[in-house]
Amino acid sequence: MTTSTTPPRAQKGLPQFLWRWRWPLGVLLVLLVVFVAIFARYYVAFGHMIDERLHGERTRSEPRVFARALELRPGQAISPAQLVDRLNDLGYAHRARAEKPGEFAIGREAIALVPRAGSHGAKLMRIVFRRTSKTSAELNALDRIEAVGKPGRVDRVTLEPPLLTALVNAGREKRRMVPLAQIPKHLVNAVLAIEDRRFYEHPGVDPIRIVGALASNVFGDRLYSGASTITQQLARNFFLTDQMAIEQATGQRSIRRKLKEQFMSIVLEGRATKDEILELYLNDVYLGQRGSFAIHGVAEASRLIFGKDIANVTLSEGAMIAGVIQTARHSPFRDTARAKERRNTVLRAMADAGYVSAEAAERAALEPVAIAPRALDAEAPYFVDYVGQEIQAWRPDLARGDKPVDVYTTLDLHLQRVAEDAMRDGLPPVDKVLARRKRPPAQAALIAADPRTGDILALVGGRSYNQSQFNRAVTARRQPGSVFKPFVYLAAFERAAELARTDLTPATLVWDEPSEFLFEDQPPYAPANYEGEYDGEITLRRALALSRNVVAVKVAESTGYDQVAALWKKIGAGTPPKPYPSIALGVFEATPLEIATAYTLFANGGVMRPLRVIEKVADGGKDIAPPQGRTKQIAREDTTFLVMNMMRSVLNEGTGFGARAAGFALDAAGKSGTTNDLRDAWFVGFTPELLTVVWVGLDDNRPVGLSGTQAALPIWTAFMMRALGGRPNKPFEPPTGVTLVDIDRDTGRLAQRGCPRVYREAFLAGSEPSAVCTLHSW
Repeated sequence: MTTSTTPPRAQKGLPQFLWRWRWPLGVLLVLLVVFVAIFARYYVAFGHMIDERLHGERTRSEPRVFARALELRPGQAISPAQLVDRLNDLGYAHRARAEKPGEFAIGREAIALVPRAGSHGAKLMRIVFRRTSKTSAELNALDRIEAVGKPGRVDRVTLEPPLLTALVNAGREKRRMVPLAQIPKHLVNAVLAIEDRRFYEHPGVDPIRIVGALASNVFGDRLYSGASTITQQLARNFFLTDQMAIEQATGQRSIRRKLKEQFMSIVLEGRATKDEILELYLNDVYLGQRGSFAIHGVAEASRLIFGKDIANVTLSEGAMIAGVIQTARHSPFRDTARAKERRNTVLRAMADAGYVSAEAAERAALEPVAIAPRALDAEAPYFVDYVGQEIQAWRPDLARGDKPVDVYTTLDLHLQRVAEDAMRDGLPPVDKVLARRKRPPAQAALIAADPRTGDILALVGGRSYNQSQFNRAVTARRQPGSVFKPFVYLAAFERAAELARTDLTPATLVWDEPSEFLFEDQPPYAPANYEGEYDGEITLRRALALSRNVVAVKVAESTGYDQVAALWKKIGAGTPPKPYPSIALGVFEATPLEIATAYTLFANGGVMRPLRVIEKVADGGKDIAPPQGRTKQIAREDTTFLVMNMMRSVLNEGTGFGARAAGFALDAAGKSGTTNDLRDAWFVGFTPELLTVVWVGLDDNRPVGLSGTQAALPIWTAFMMRALGGRPNKPFEPPTGVTLVDIDRDTGRLAQRGCPRVYREAFLAGSEPSAVCTLHSW
């Protein structure tokens, strides 16, 4: 009898070699089951995480901040280059011929454009420019607007409100979300060529690149150098930010984190299409720092680096943006030469990949690096910061980003750019003076508002937001100095009207001479006029026009210092001044915003109108108006007109005459301001439709060493001339109860035929002088 040695299971059909390896195979099976279970668990967990984040990213909607709609009109002081900038703000595409809504073309003396909306929406418009004088080297004014194919001229064209930015992370990020279809193909190809050429072929992880990177690591010391795909970069930036922060802090890379990144990339590819992944990547990728802002996304990089809408980026510019992705060291803001070298590397990669011809890449590589140095400041960052503060104080829930929120502001982006240009051109002369005195460059602030509505049209909080984010226009408290004097005269006229006095008028004569003022137990107060100039007998109008300190204190003394303090307390701006003689010279503190608010009463007949920056908020399709500050009747309409009319002389014959000498011809009123020791320089001036405050000084509160006329007036003048270019002259109309009489400037009496200097003075009815000038009579 033969004994079988075959195992029982093998006898029943199980192969002998499997039987022999049954225990190792069993272990492998168990491990496989465990692996599949773990894989499934993490796949589901990561899948939920990715789905939730992708859903949030697709529905994320940071509050978008818009300026007011751009209006073009004949006579407007705007150049072709400035209009192109405005069209880039609106996302208009530059084409050889403008045919579709949202396109424009540039001619020799005109720009053709097709508005997207408005009364001229989808119609081809021709904007023709001219020179304002024969000596002008460039076109600098809008001559006429034509509707192509239709007779006659158009009086104005209104375009869409331009997007300023989105309120992200308290404003510390700059991001502009755009769909993939709006990103130029050559920019997309530049990113693919340098970051992930096989993006549309791999499943999220590129084995070929990994093998190449591992081979590189054998001969080098960089872990997985160059192996990350676009999908991996997106997974890393979206889901592994905390672990990446730890690696950056410790300087050590984690293999576990890298494996998790690769696994998440595979899951991500199963949850989103290639185009969706690429769109998210291009809108989220970090592209360096600009000032205190982190720049995210190619659209925002285009705006901040080149001052262009993403649709108008050239091949060379697109390659430069793509080159910044690998490291912020390649940013043109940091090192132009390195940025150019990296750009050319990207261009060569594009040619190697077949995205562009070698000739096109060579031509693009020869282009100079031209960046927009003030693109960040041009987006009104100080204004946007203030809008964010107002939103946070009013409706903090609007910044959650869980529903579409659009914030429509009062900002006129054209006037904002004009304000920044005026400040940029006006500060270097001040800096030269300061440099000779071994002091730092000056700082400045500008606020321009429509006094009729309270809308802030332009706001600049400093000379460079990149260097300092401190908003001097809103936050800096400085002594107003002589810009407070009009309120002294207003308090005097108010008091005189209350007491039915007829002896205190703009033509009243006062002695301007060195004087001491005693008040209670205070030491004697002896103010001096600027540069020690005194005029003897002088009218109140002339005293205000020439900013005579002694006369202002005399007027405050006769009125009552407490009356002057009460008027300012009623206005409610700045720190409450003490009722001492020095109150007449503005020895207290206020911000430029508060000064601008207070001055609205002179343009509004004694009614002070609070300033605002938010017009409305579109919250989920519903328009919400923010609460508006209440207007205050501070003074009578007739007494307010007297002071406003006196301030006309500041520009016509006083400390602000430099504005007239520079060519500013519109009817306007204003006041210069210089504080003790020439510490702060101010100029405040307004027409019936535009009020502008300019402050110049030093952050450390040391004297700037220049008067308001020298430091602030040139900036004010440059801004007002361009802001109001082409606008018709609108005079200030006297209200009921005010009479106008011709007065001799020297005596304040009724003018006769022989009086050489005659002006038309305003009086409250019944307070006109009856005496006739005898000094110049024939």
